[in-house]
Amino acid sequence: MKTIAAIATPRGTGGLSVIRISGENALNVARRVFKPAAADSSRKMKSHTAVYGNIFDGKEKLDDGIMTVFIAPDSYTGENIAEISCHGGIYVTERVLRACINAGARLAGAGEFTKRALLNGKITLTQAESVIDIINSHNKQYLVYSLAQREGALYRKIEEISAIILDITVQIAAWIDYPDESLDSFETSSFLGQLADCKTKLQLLLETFEIGRVLREGVLTAIVGKPNAGKSTLMNLLAKSDRSIVTDIAGTTRDIIEESVNIGETVLRLCDCAGFRDTSDKIEEIGVNIMLRRLEQCELALAVFDNSRPLEKEDYTLLEKLKGKNAICIINKADLKNRLDLTFLATQFKNVIEISAKNPLSFEPLAAVINKTLKLKRVDLSAGFIANERQRECAFLAESALGRAISGITKGATLDTLGVTLESALENLYELSGKNVSETVIDEVFKRFCVGK
Repeated sequence: MKTIAAIATPRGTGGLSVIRISGENALNVARRVFKPAAADSSRKMKSHTAVYGNIFDGKEKLDDGIMTVFIAPDSYTGENIAEISCHGGIYVTERVLRACINAGARLAGAGEFTKRALLNGKITLTQAESVIDIINSHNKQYLVYSLAQREGALYRKIEEISAIILDITVQIAAWIDYPDESLDSFETSSFLGQLADCKTKLQLLLETFEIGRVLREGVLTAIVGKPNAGKSTLMNLLAKSDRSIVTDIAGTTRDIIEESVNIGETVLRLCDCAGFRDTSDKIEEIGVNIMLRRLEQCELALAVFDNSRPLEKEDYTLLEKLKGKNAICIINKADLKNRLDLTFLATQFKNVIEISAKNPLSFEPLAAVINKTLKLKRVDLSAGFIANERQRECAFLAESALGRAISGITKGATLDTLGVTLESALENLYELSGKNVSETVIDEVFKRFCVGK
């Protein structure tokens, strides 16, 4: 494969930029661009060492910097790699990259370094997919989850299941292909326990997809309540900024205000919704209808009630719409004289908290209740997870094939039929792990990657 080069650090002005070069000819390309301060020292460099020198494009000096080399196969891609570190200005960084291209490299595509690591056997496909999750990690939980994937947690689970199915498939194939070889007799019913166990493990894995999605995308959260209950003030408290306009005028919020925030180890995709009430204002009515749709879609509702006002018609209507939802009752303006029926509200919600949204000290106890409600801290994030739709589809098809195999055994299906069904399960598991996957699937995976990684 042709030697490739790309900027491996974020584009922008900074103290340092890194240009990564990978391929059989990577060291020669780097030597044409980088001249060590000590003559010929680059030709004596061992793997995983660095040297100081000057960077050139032909005879034009561009910068001074550091070159680090990684010699195949002991590198990220499994190929020779040279990394040139220069000062982090946009212009100088792009000039150094252009110099590498002029010296014989070509510009790398999105994720091409990681793709080469996959093709050269340095990582599995599920590990490759975890790289972009590590890059995109926005809290501790997501990072722990992504690192577990990078270390092969999901791959090991799939390999364990695949090995059992493969062993059964081999036994069936032997009986079909060599019927006269006096092989030990067996009954297909003897496979039922193993196949049922594999099916259960895949079902449990499929259940992790939703947890992974929440960690990756955040929990869609609607802040709802009647006008002037303090929804926008609550939004600003959680966002730790003036994200929503706050006034004493009822109906100030008419559209959905959205913000992603970290609440402890959880990301909430907050939606500050229009106040819930009957209105003759057409624009406000549109906002209320949007709020109702968002309430139906949300995974968590923060229902805000004004402690200084008694429950009214709108509150009772909202309570009806919250039935069956994962919701937290937030009694706002707890510093004012109580006029709410707190005893009644306590019967309507599993979690009730009293706060004053204007007081920053309310953030910590509210965050604790939110995390308790979502219960993500109880999840073993070091275990294997289904991380994306591609993996979920493969696991689902494999689990479905196992279901057909189990049903076939109980109904007396032929060995041929059982063997074909189990091979289908294996094919999907191998596609999940990347052991047997098409180039089209690989290309699709790496579309999400950035150039330089």
